[in-house]
Amino acid sequence: MDDFRRILLIRPSALGDVCRSVPVLTSLRAAFPNARIDWLVQDSFAAAIEHHPALDNTVRFPRRPFAGGLTPPKAAAFFEWAARLGEPGYDLVVDAQGLARSGLLAWMTGAACRIGEASAREGAPLLYTRRVPIPAGWHTVDRMLGIACAGLGIAPVVDMRLHTDEASRARAADLVGSRDRYVLLAPTSRWASKRWPADRFAALAQRLLDSAAVSIVVVGGRDERDQCGPVLELAARDKRVVDLVGQTDVATLMALVERAALVVANDSAALHMGVGFERPCVALFGPTRVDLVGPYRREHDVIQHLERGDEIDHKRDAGAAIMDRIGVDEVESACVARLVDRSRAAEPRA
Repeated sequence: MDDFRRILLIRPSALGDVCRSVPVLTSLRAAFPNARIDWLVQDSFAAAIEHHPALDNTVRFPRRPFAGGLTPPKAAAFFEWAARLGEPGYDLVVDAQGLARSGLLAWMTGAACRIGEASAREGAPLLYTRRVPIPAGWHTVDRMLGIACAGLGIAPVVDMRLHTDEASRARAADLVGSRDRYVLLAPTSRWASKRWPADRFAALAQRLLDSAAVSIVVVGGRDERDQCGPVLELAARDKRVVDLVGQTDVATLMALVERAALVVANDSAALHMGVGFERPCVALFGPTRVDLVGPYRREHDVIQHLERGDEIDHKRDAGAAIMDRIGVDEVESACVARLVDRSRAAEPRA
């Protein structure tokens, strides 16, 4: 096995994928305990991994200045920024993203060994020195692990755990106040086909308030409040429901997930944070391949109803009909079962 001293892991986005790329980091650290290991990540997502004990530094990619296409001025600024990637003298780069931009960033480090998936998109493999074939049916976590582990001949360390800091925990505690036992609801998604109807989230919240002796914390992005209408109306009427939609950064969201009694989410970053913090979860899935991108090794947490002939394509709004098959009763039952299990686990042994 090669003895690498300066390693760069590239996985800039998306937030949920950054969270579940952590096993690549832990595998690299186990194989190269004395190496400097950095992670190139989108600046707005750096908080998801910056406190991980296996990581030395984050290299923060400023996506916003380069968004909307590379005009000549943007291209010049991009290459000026990327040129600095050569300064640390990386001897190994692992591209876990597999797109043209990440491949280009890997190439611009000047590292002698640049590893990526052989079937990566947008011509990225042309910029690698080692191209790793990955079976098409592998889960995305296994795929990313395969790039690093098969490509380097190292053992995988499947450690999904995430880490946050005390300042973020303090902010989360301030936001929830005295609500020690709460269910975190994440009712939003970029894709309409991935959203369980907001009125059903509201109905679920009301039932849990009535029967499970919990509070409710609702999270989402600043531009997602319109996806949460019925839940926010409930929050306006009932102080046991905390409306934090648009009020949390990544670090605070992580701390809120870490202390939640239960996470109920669509296919979103909050769900993958729940896995990373080993929280009980109920995952609501529509036209998405759970075996490829679901919560890793926690398929039992997924509620999904597929029928023969369904088109599995989350980018088509017609897929929302699959989410509509999920009823409030079954989600409530799954939530109560997990809350009961957690309460029993917390009881002192006789």
